[in-house]
Amino acid sequence: MVQHTATSVVTIERFIIEQERLHPEATGELSGILYDMALAAKMIANKVRLSGLADILGATENANVQGEIQQKLDVFANNAIIKAMDHGGRLCAMASEEEPGIIPIPEGFRCGKYCLLFDPLDGSSNIDVNVPVGTIFSVVQKITRGRAGEMEDMLQPGRRQVASGYVIYGSSTMLVYTTGQGVHGFTLDPSIGEFLLSHPNIRIPDEGRYLSVNDSYEANWDEPTKLLMRKYRGLEGERKPLSVRYVGSLVADFHRNLLGGGVFCYPWNRKMPIGKLRLLYEANPLAFVCEQAGGGASDGTHRMLDIMPTELHQRVPLFIGSKRDVDLAIQTYAGHSELVGA
Repeated sequence: MVQHTATSVVTIERFIIEQERLHPEATGELSGILYDMALAAKMIANKVRLSGLADILGATENANVQGEIQQKLDVFANNAIIKAMDHGGRLCAMASEEEPGIIPIPEGFRCGKYCLLFDPLDGSSNIDVNVPVGTIFSVVQKITRGRAGEMEDMLQPGRRQVASGYVIYGSSTMLVYTTGQGVHGFTLDPSIGEFLLSHPNIRIPDEGRYLSVNDSYEANWDEPTKLLMRKYRGLEGERKPLSVRYVGSLVADFHRNLLGGGVFCYPWNRKMPIGKLRLLYEANPLAFVCEQAGGGASDGTHRMLDIMPTELHQRVPLFIGSKRDVDLAIQTYAGHSELVGA
């Protein structure tokens, strides 16, 4: 791992180059994808910052593939990422939470050996009330032989990711990513337009302080889930209770818990027995980040990164964060397997 002094100024480009030098076999293509994602993040950050002033706030009249009304910033973010990524010759295809199918690389541009999957603006329903939103991304290597990316390339288990990360657009804009060599965070300095290394080698505390869960679904939870939440709150067993902190924006909740320790839970319930969050665009990329930081991620039964996707917009329950807190969920459901999802 490259070490930097506290007083050194390290841009994301310099950091990626230094990391690349540790791997002589690297071609630079993955580094280029990360550069392009940082560029897209700067464009989105600029629009988010101006959203209260410009005519980009609020909903459009269109719904995305999930049936949700698209926010104007959703559409901008989706297009910004596609345009930043489609011409570099590094990708063979993309997939977005906002699009029903595979996004091909336009004719005339070279196809590369990677696929990008992304949620362009997670938490966008919170835009109108100035709550932090984010971008989540995942990179996998092409496994089919043709020029263009195919569905088989997209539907790979999360353990095959070669890079993933997220951008949070809050009081400051921060990009956090992993390539399987630890987790590193970069904060955007708007005065120079550069992401600067601010959080090298992030490690999540083994046991957390925070519980992030939407209690409004409690009436529809099964008994194991209710038992688990009592354990987290210190009402069952002897563990120290967690403080409840829930923003309702996955990136914001995850980011707080990654830095401070905690667990984010979106369990199945009777209204959503298959879960709500998307495996390929949300759960897998954040699970890769979390595991690389020393945490864990599960659907309550399986390690998240081992789940084999069956469709592009597959939904899953999600328990992600500090290792011991995620392990507690797995242990609780294992002890009541006959009731899970009932």
